[in-house]
Amino acid sequence: MLFGHIIDGEMVLNEVGRMVTDIWAGIPSHFPNVELGEFVVMPNHIHGIISITVGARHAVPLQEGTIESYGKPVSGSLPTIVRSFKSATTRTFHEFSGNLEKHLWQRSYYEHVIRNEREYRAIYDYILANPMNWEKDDEYLVS
Repeated sequence: MLFGHIIDGEMVLNEVGRMVTDIWAGIPSHFPNVELGEFVVMPNHIHGIISITVGARHAVPLQEGTIESYGKPVSGSLPTIVRSFKSATTRTFHEFSGNLEKHLWQRSYYEHVIRNEREYRAIYDYILANPMNWEKDDEYLVS
């Protein structure tokens, strides 16, 4: 459990968990088109809502270079934001731990486009309740 432990339904962050939280909070300073919503660090993963403001473009064909592909990041895209976050947290972890072998993150991540207020509320509530529901999580048995 890299980021801390759940005690009585509340997440108690360790030094690595606090570092992850600080770097997450700094995302908007690197990506001005981003607003952060609800966020929680769990013992071995995170949940967070990222809102990306995109200029209105109706019936305009995608320009070359606007589609994310391997080795060709698109500035301000969700994959670029997540890649930057993972990179910054891993680099910082390696610097203060001295452990260059340890991985903080799995290779990919789960994303879901929130399409309406009902979905937003359900995801918001899920994130808030996550520490209280830790004992029901599949990862709990690993801890």
